[in-house]
Amino acid sequence: MTVAPYTKVLVTGGAGYIGSHTVRLLRKSGVEVVVVDDLSEGHVGALPTDVTLARIDLHNEAALLRCFLETKPQAVLHFAANCLVGESVADPGKYYKNNVEASLVLLRCMRVAGCETIVFSSTAATYGEPVRVPIDESHPNNPINPYGMTKRMFELALADHEVAHGLRWAALRYFNAAGAAAAGDLGEDHEPETHLIPLVLFAAMGKRDAITILGNDYPTSDGTCVRDYIHVEDLADAHWRALNYLRAGGKSGAMNLGTGEGYTVAQVVDLARKVTGKKIPARVGARRPGDPAVLVADGTKARTQLGWKPQSSDLERIVASAWAWHSSHPNGYGDRRAHG
Repeated sequence: MTVAPYTKVLVTGGAGYIGSHTVRLLRKSGVEVVVVDDLSEGHVGALPTDVTLARIDLHNEAALLRCFLETKPQAVLHFAANCLVGESVADPGKYYKNNVEASLVLLRCMRVAGCETIVFSSTAATYGEPVRVPIDESHPNNPINPYGMTKRMFELALADHEVAHGLRWAALRYFNAAGAAAAGDLGEDHEPETHLIPLVLFAAMGKRDAITILGNDYPTSDGTCVRDYIHVEDLADAHWRALNYLRAGGKSGAMNLGTGEGYTVAQVVDLARKVTGKKIPARVGARRPGDPAVLVADGTKARTQLGWKPQSSDLERIVASAWAWHSSHPNGYGDRRAHG
């Protein structure tokens, strides 16, 4: 028997990079969306005009519960989190507060409101230094920074809530999210920006004098780190499929989202030169502590269980979509940014 999809979903962090692309897909699929975002990092301009936006800090349990009881969502997509590895090392308290404590508040509100399904935005950082590549879900979880640790802790909390309360959940472990909407009107706008592809494109735009390659002495084909890049619209599709999978009775658990193909930093820079037609100066800097040489996903589980197959994650297509966004929005969302 075919089970009807969810018709109303609450999305935390829905005004952020991956969240906003997923919100757009949900609306195109006919889903009513309630976005909960404190707008500390998100952008009102990234949201469709036909969604409900509740500007709530997840630590505000009373306001969050009131939102659940008033809007009555059937499921939750949880994107809200801090996600800078370096910052997490320097300020671990912030990450335990916002990625663990606030997420537990969310679970309490879900329980009271009778909302029993959640898809969680997790990360490949739960694995830590890889002991084998490609990485599948049976790989040991040994996070090496507070960011990865806090994501892993909430995965464990989800599993415990399943045992205790019947929660249905999926934790989607992204490798490297990249790219921008095909329509050219949604993309990355982080402050500060730490992701490789936008930083390379900023150099192409003259917003940076060069791109710094962090180490060229790794045991890879050209000495630079290898990463698995996945288009943000493919990530959005995986979230929608995960919701439908859980709705149909699928088993809770973690799944990798990646292509299974790795590209070196130097290859990304060369491809950006081709796509942009710019020279893009590059210089070599010191390794960044904690950077594994190779991070590539085994995405078999998501393909098998969700029927998910990346459609837009060819690296040239990723870079081209990002270039279209950044070159047409040199200041990101600009004065549509809604902080404070």
